Amino acid sequence: MSPSLVVLTDFFAVSNRALSYAAGLALPLNAHLVLLHVRHDGLLAPAEYHAGHTPEGEQRTRRALETLASAQPVPAEVDISDDYLPEAVQEVVRRHQPLLLVLGRPGLAHAPQEIIVSTAMDLLRQAQFPVLVVPTVGWDAFPPRRLLLAVDGEPFNLCHNQRVVQRLLQANEGTLDVVHITDDEHGRPDAADLLRSIRQNELVDEGPELSRLHELSRQRIAGGVLEEAARQEADLLVVVARRHSLLGSLFHRSVTAQLLQESPIPVLLLPAQD
Repeated sequence: MSPSLVVLTDFFAVSNRALSYAAGLALPLNAHLVLLHVRHDGLLAPAEYHAGHTPEGEQRTRRALETLASAQPVPAEVDISDDYLPEAVQEVVRRHQPLLLVLGRPGLAHAPQEIIVSTAMDLLRQAQFPVLVVPTVGWDAFPPRRLLLAVDGEPFNLCHNQRVVQRLLQANEGTLDVVHITDDEHGRPDAADLLRSIRQNELVDEGPELSRLHELSRQRIAGGVLEEAARQEADLLVVVARRHSLLGSLFHRSVTAQLLQESPIPVLLLPAQD
């Protein structure tokens, strides 16, 4: 069976930007799509649509999603859950073991950035699978070939089933550059150790996909990463997200959260075990 990409889909799939991006990724990966709609979630089923939670309304929702699925350039199926988001995501991951989860901005323009950030963080905690966050506008380079990996300089061990970066590089003949931002409190990392972690986690093959390590000294880490992404003309930002940066009460202030809020290009989060 082909691998899958799970796309979290809001009411009547108004976040079609993320779905279009996911479909474009699925083509070279020979993957199929799973459109996940969670009825009891403020992001995917906003309060103003709760009136649609009638038998007739639910049938309309399913028909609309199935029509959308049938219009995709790759095979796609619909999964509608009556659970709350944590349980729904855990179940769809258990059944499909996807390459990644895809999340886009909600279709409602007034939805705050914090909803996207908190949802992405929750997905990382609950599923421990890669999460791709697609901005509504701002990206036009496709498929992604210039990947930039942001690391904190320490060795890392990714959670299981995370070969999506290697698959993307191979499918799209891409390259992977690495960026590390130093500040007054942290020294320069050992380049050999970083390369070892990247190889051990199978982010790249033994081929030429890994290009260079870029080091910048900046007081604001997220700003430095985005500065380098712009300089490299990267079209996908890859971030190793450690659990200790996700579980704190101030997670929304973490570097990961800042990158999700500010990046003009899609961000692929890879949860680490440590």
